[in-house]
Amino acid sequence: HAFGLFCRVAFVASGVTITGSVMADARIEELKVLLPQCLLPDWVRLGSRLIRLLRDQHHPDKHNALLDRLLEQVRASVALREQRRLHVPQVSYPPDLPITARKDDIVAAIRQNQVVIIAGETGSGKTTQIPKMCLEAGLGIEAKIGCTQPRRVAALSISRRIAEELNVAWGREVGCKIRFDDRSSAQTYIKLMTDGILLAETQGDPTLAEYNALILDEAHERSLNIDFLLGYLKGLLARRQDLKLIVTSATIDTQMFSRHFNNAPI
Repeated sequence: HAFGLFCRVAFVASGVTITGSVMADARIEELKVLLPQCLLPDWVRLGSRLIRLLRDQHHPDKHNALLDRLLEQVRASVALREQRRLHVPQVSYPPDLPITARKDDIVAAIRQNQVVIIAGETGSGKTTQIPKMCLEAGLGIEAKIGCTQPRRVAALSISRRIAEELNVAWGREVGCKIRFDDRSSAQTYIKLMTDGILLAETQGDPTLAEYNALILDEAHERSLNIDFLLGYLKGLLARRQDLKLIVTSATIDTQMFSRHFNNAPI
């Protein structure tokens, strides 16, 4: 796991400069064990904070309080991840949608490949059903399933529709984020947003650790935002082997998308 490797290397590197008394602290060992069991964004955020603490030689009087606070936050994150695992929404699919007939193939492709390109006619059910298929594939537990839409109205209406089909609360298990309005939470499994929102999130979180799956819906529209995301994600996927990407299109542009992502399956 890319983040696991990062943490292990950082711990080894930081061991050169920290004092033996801090390194021998049992809380450090517990943190190193618990961090990989956290929610993914917490693993990255709190792991980085721990590394900075281990390297700090200028404020030893603050180490005890900081370690206690870190351990409390890590334990809370581990508990929340377990709660999310136990309360994954039950998934079902409308039998009349064309995409339902290919559900098993799509779920298997998502499990077996880092990038999948999905083509289907408008109205086939791609937008509402693929996020649920990601859930069935085991994604959305340690991090969210993110799904982009070109327009705010679509992001809002589709998120409400998915919440209704999963029989969960909108703004909780299924959320939506548009400009000036974020209706997602720590309990959110599926998060709809505009492609502009996801692009903006790369500035504050370059690794997009909030997500372990991203769905670029309506990619054939080829807005500037989508083109920037396609370029950015190609580089990010090489660094984050755990991140899944699903690109959907209603046109024959699928071959171009596949070539861009190293001949990803269609």
